[in-house]
This record gives sequence, C-alpha cells and structure tokens, in this order.
Amino acid sequence: MTNRSIQDLEEMGGAKYINPYTDFGFKKLFGTPLNKDLLISFLNSLFEGKEVIKDLTYLNGENLGNSYGDRRAIFDVYCENEKGETFIVEMQKAEQQFFKDRSVFYSTFPIQNQGKKGIWDFKLKGVYTVGILDFVFPDNEYPKDSLRHEVKLVDIDDKHVFYDKLTFLYLEMPKFTKKEEELKTMYDKWLFVLHNLSRLMKRPAALQERIFTRLFEQAEIARYTPEERQDYEDSLKVYRDMKNVLDTAELKGLKKGIEQGMEKGLKRGIEQGASDERKKNAKAMKTLGLPLETIAKVTGMAIVDIEKL
Repeated sequence: MTNRSIQDLEEMGGAKYINPYTDFGFKKLFGTPLNKDLLISFLNSLFEGKEVIKDLTYLNGENLGNSYGDRRAIFDVYCENEKGETFIVEMQKAEQQFFKDRSVFYSTFPIQNQGKKGIWDFKLKGVYTVGILDFVFPDNEYPKDSLRHEVKLVDIDDKHVFYDKLTFLYLEMPKFTKKEEELKTMYDKWLFVLHNLSRLMKRPAALQERIFTRLFEQAEIARYTPEERQDYEDSLKVYRDMKNVLDTAELKGLKKGIEQGMEKGLKRGIEQGASDERKKNAKAMKTLGLPLETIAKVTGMAIVDIEKL
C-alpha cells in the first residue's frame, strides 16, 4: 500500500472498505455492468429462490414522462433480467414523508414503458422495486424483529395475491443484528455485508463464497484511483453531513418530547393533587351535614360528583 493510500485511509477514519450507503459506494458495487454478478447474487438472495435471475442488463436510470413537462424519475439502479422483468434497486438513506408514495410512483415508469402502439393485449412483464432502507418505518409499523417486507396487491377478504407482477421489497437495515457466527444463508451474509462493510478491516471467515471475494476486491478503497477516492470522499462527506443533520433533529425532537412530557406530567400531577384535595374537603363537609349547594360553591365541584362521595 502506498503512502498516499495510507493517508487516504486515515482521512476516511481508517476505513478499509467503502460504505455501501453512500451514493458512490452503492453504485460502485451494484450499479455498473462490471459488477452485475454482485447485483445478481444479492437479488437472488433476497427473493430466496422464488425469482431466479440468470442475467441482467442495465437500463438508463433516468426516466422521463410520456409528455413534455412530466416529472422524471432517476433510479439508483435500473435493470432488466433475461425474462424482460425490470428491477428498480434503491438505497434510501433517510425517511421521507411520502416515501411509500414515491416508491409506488417510481414503479409506474417501467410499467408505462411496456406500452405498445397499435393493437396490444396489455400483457405486462413483472416489475420489482427493492428498497434498502437506512431507517425503520415510523410508528412501529412492523415488529422489531421483522426487517424484510415483500408487498404485493392482495385481496383484503381472502388474502390471496390478486396481482403477482408488481412487487415491492423493503429491507429495514437498522434492524439487522446477526453476528458473523449466526450467518447461515446467502441472504444473511449479504445483509451482514451491507450493514457492516465499512467497519470491517478484513474479510470475515464466514464469507468464503467466490462472490464475496469479488465484492471485497471492489470495495477496497486502496485499489481506487485518486479520482475515485476523491469521488468517494465527497460522497462520504454528503452521507455523514446528512446523518449528522438527522441525528441532531432526532435528538432535538427527543429532548423536546421529554420536556413536553415532563411539563404535562407535572401539570397533570398538580391538577390531580388539587382534585384529590377538593374531594377530601367536600367529603368532610358532607359528613358535617353542610348543604350540597354550599359544598359545591366552596370546592367548585359539581353536585352530582359530591353526591357520589
């Protein structure tokens, strides 16, 4: 390793391998024809053999609407398998207010692109959207131990899949907690790599498959040209800045929530204490035989509540 390479690693916090959550890192590993074997292996592991992909062709990631002025979509990775089915693969680094809407909207482009002029029977090829999420869905939508979510159009009454050619698959990566010794399947191993790659200093013994030899070669920062290292550093800075902003906002929100909770709790406690004191006094006056109207005026309680004491 050259002195310049060592210096670059030091500037990047001593990391040996790229962070796949950065734009550069994700596209380096999965977004180029040179590394399509990595993407094929990863996707096949996600679909657990149900959607076997033998080959992929990368498509133009920028998709325009059908007419002038229509909104466009830019995909991280956009490709097609040997059966003509399309795959949108995206690394989503931060929660968005309308993330699900955006995901559905993006899926409409490969559907529309299949339309044919003239006589056409409307037969469509499958469309798959894969979202690798660096966050969890809000409001505890899924259990803590559930990180893989395969979504299709389903009949609400009998739960059967109404349409199987449109699939959304989301991975809530912060929920992944398996250690190296727990890795059994290719699915486990791929998620382990995505979750831990930038923190590893050597290839784990559990990842002996040939495909991971390729991945660690492609992920090693020292192998990059000076231009690639600069592009990665720029991408890493953007990622870190965004994470810092999100973490700060989260901490502020937590602090505000605690403060508001304490304030509400104190207010509720004072109100409850005052209420208990009024009831105590009302009960004592009622025992002395004072008129209910008088007790009500003194304590501010309703006569109906005094009668219950």
